[in-house]
Amino acid sequence: MKSSIHNFNSGPSILPATVFEQASQAVLNYNNTGLSILEIGHRTDLFQAVLDEAVALTKELMQLDSDHEVLFLHGGGSTQFFQVPMNLLDDNEIAAYTDTGVWGAKAIKEAKLYGHVEVVCSSKEANYNYLPKQFTVPKTAKYLHLTTNNTIYGTQWQDLSLFYETGVPLVSDMSSDILSRDIDFNKFDLIYAGAQKNVGAAGVNLVVVNKNILGKVTRKLPTMMDYHVHIENGSMLNTPPVFAIYVCMLTLRWLKAQGGVSVIEKANDEKASLLYGTIDSNPLFRGTVAKEDRSKMNACFVIDNVELEKEFQALCKENNMVGVKGHRSVGGFRVSMYNAMPLSSVQILTDLMKDFAQRKG
Repeated sequence: MKSSIHNFNSGPSILPATVFEQASQAVLNYNNTGLSILEIGHRTDLFQAVLDEAVALTKELMQLDSDHEVLFLHGGGSTQFFQVPMNLLDDNEIAAYTDTGVWGAKAIKEAKLYGHVEVVCSSKEANYNYLPKQFTVPKTAKYLHLTTNNTIYGTQWQDLSLFYETGVPLVSDMSSDILSRDIDFNKFDLIYAGAQKNVGAAGVNLVVVNKNILGKVTRKLPTMMDYHVHIENGSMLNTPPVFAIYVCMLTLRWLKAQGGVSVIEKANDEKASLLYGTIDSNPLFRGTVAKEDRSKMNACFVIDNVELEKEFQALCKENNMVGVKGHRSVGGFRVSMYNAMPLSSVQILTDLMKDFAQRKG
């Protein structure tokens, strides 16, 4: 049954079939130990091997240098909205933020609890349907925060070099496009990503941090919020989310087996090109985002006729396509095409769009 479903959910989202198969077997009997992955001790050699491999694969796939540490933490991306400024920003210091969507705005709100925030650019006035390219970052800023991909609005920073020469440390929420394209991850001093899109299952947060930016705030940090302590304890300060990390490890294995990030980027480009080409060549559908800022992970588009929009939503459901309804703040449709999404599903969707448009004129 599952193989006939086309899962375009924005998150938690599609994962590779092999990951589901291996994870389901591990729930019953992990590596022929007679134990479930759900019950193995987190401080045993069994789980330490899982965690070590997950960390090693992350470093390999991201080509990280020796200054960057990899953590698997609780709390999801939203916890990082306050954990980042808590660790990097003193009360009397400035942090620069880009406001390009709901998640960036939430990060700004939390950062204001710990220091001064300067919003260097915003597209809120246009309902975040483009990414502002003209901005100035204060040289005194402790860091610049950006959200590389916006799931709700379907925007994505395509040219990250805009940020490389700002002269301040870079912090990025990459929850919805991490490991989807080949970039220089070492340019970023802190990266965080909820796992539930391209890395694994919901319940764990991937954090990559340059250890050289830590330990510079004067405030006393709660132990569980201190990145340095998590590094010293190898992501096991307390009981880690064992199963979620295991699924991450399997997903990272799968990505490496595909040929790595550069190979998956080509596949993602092909999927995005197919869908956006269909939208642009078809007058019935209209993209909602500036073309140069379109996300290759989350494509947002509408049909201006409300009744036809409802009819196409129903048609998608009839054809086993789930998760295509757009976020309430945008409306219309949102098609998420994360790493594990096969080109064949996008092809079936675009064929349906063409047929519908031909029938409805």
